[in-house]
Amino acid sequence: MWLPHWPITRLSRGTCVSPDRPLVTVEAVRGVRHLVAVGEAGEAHGLSPGQTLTAARAICPELVAVDADAPADEAALARLATWCERYTPMAAPAPPGGLWLDITGCAAVFGGETELVGDLVRRLAWNAIPSRVAVASTPGASWALAYAGEAQTILPGEEHAALADLPVTCLRLDDSAVLGLRRLGIRTVRQLLRIPRAQITARFGAQPVLRLDQVLGAIDEAIDWPRPPIEWQERIAFAEPIGTPEDLARAMERLAERLCQRLAKQDQGGQRFVARFFRVDDVVPQIAVGTALPVREAAYVAKLLREKLDSVDPGFGIEVIGLEVEVVTPLRAPQTGLADLAAPDGGDRLAGVVDTLSNRLGVDRVSRVVPVASHVPERAVRRAPPLPVSKPSWVNDPAAPRPIRLLRRPEEIEVIAPVPDDPPIRFRWRGVSHRVRAAAGPERIAAEWWRGKRPSQRPETDLIRDYYRVEDADGARFWIFRAGLHAADRTPRWYLHGLFG
Repeated sequence: MWLPHWPITRLSRGTCVSPDRPLVTVEAVRGVRHLVAVGEAGEAHGLSPGQTLTAARAICPELVAVDADAPADEAALARLATWCERYTPMAAPAPPGGLWLDITGCAAVFGGETELVGDLVRRLAWNAIPSRVAVASTPGASWALAYAGEAQTILPGEEHAALADLPVTCLRLDDSAVLGLRRLGIRTVRQLLRIPRAQITARFGAQPVLRLDQVLGAIDEAIDWPRPPIEWQERIAFAEPIGTPEDLARAMERLAERLCQRLAKQDQGGQRFVARFFRVDDVVPQIAVGTALPVREAAYVAKLLREKLDSVDPGFGIEVIGLEVEVVTPLRAPQTGLADLAAPDGGDRLAGVVDTLSNRLGVDRVSRVVPVASHVPERAVRRAPPLPVSKPSWVNDPAAPRPIRLLRRPEEIEVIAPVPDDPPIRFRWRGVSHRVRAAAGPERIAAEWWRGKRPSQRPETDLIRDYYRVEDADGARFWIFRAGLHAADRTPRWYLHGLFG
């Protein structure tokens, strides 16, 4: 799909300018302002890109000049690509003024390719967006036809005949290559195909041959799609736009039922469901819910989605609703004995509580702690999803107890110790002095040498540690350690790492 004069179209939709006054975009080049984009009204007055603003005002004094903003044009084009996902999930912007739409397998939903293209062009016209759409078997062929203004459908193998009489500018060549071809009298694709490829490459580089192969389907063209193709999705298109909460809730129930039936047939379950609401304008709000364990119960998924429907603004109406599963994992029905059928499943109830908390507080705020194979205390655990598929095995060593509370980072303390290798008899932490009544240790933990850093590059707390469990006169128990070994040029420092109670 090609959008002629896209920057002017974007500005016209957001600027109150009389249609009789041409709107142009300009940018300064070496202190001189030149025209970058000119709309149909400007072309009717004889304006063209590249003219100086002074010359353009001499031709058309009533024109309106706006500074060119390429990032804003691309951002608006990306939003329009998202709006086009009502026709296909594979929609991507093609700056400066085009869109890629892969409608493979999607045309049947609208009654055919002709009906899909007609509906797309009609809706864009309603939103004051002029467009030219072409359907072809290759991206390059569709781009060439849309750019040339010929809307038609090409079957595989018919690209050569359909593109033969088009100008070479439809091949997305550089300006220097187009200018060089015109100097040789080559203006159409047919004339370019008659020249040996070796001569084209030697004179103009590899781009013209590459574009020809992409247009004719000899080489596949890679397109950077904003979202990867999603297999698990369902959509509902409405004859008339809807917007009431009741209608949205019923649509969620129907989509969840369809999607969960497909998941059950493949023994799959979803952990992240995303619903997209395509409004009559170019706005596509969406909601997403996540679950701790894979699920495929339609009623449960619909319940989670209904809790977030209040955040959806239907605007002037919603025409299409899509529901997709972004995270899919295997989920097989568990085999239970006769005695287990009567017992309530506590795991499912806990999963429901976790899902409710995660969707209300945030997925990143509900987690659990799992063990990690590391001798260093602060690296021996990590955060993980709240409900695992398999339970981890904790290994408790009675000879090496760990504190209930472990500080995020060890905090340095002032220590008085009679002998370098003995436990301290007094230490000061956070401005409070503690007299040690009893101590146990040491427990030596060495640095993890396989992490790759040299000993000189490691922090002091990452060297050899000698841990002690100490109890002060008030009965408080602490976990402290001495970092490093005694040497002639340095004295080890002491740190507090945890509290036992």
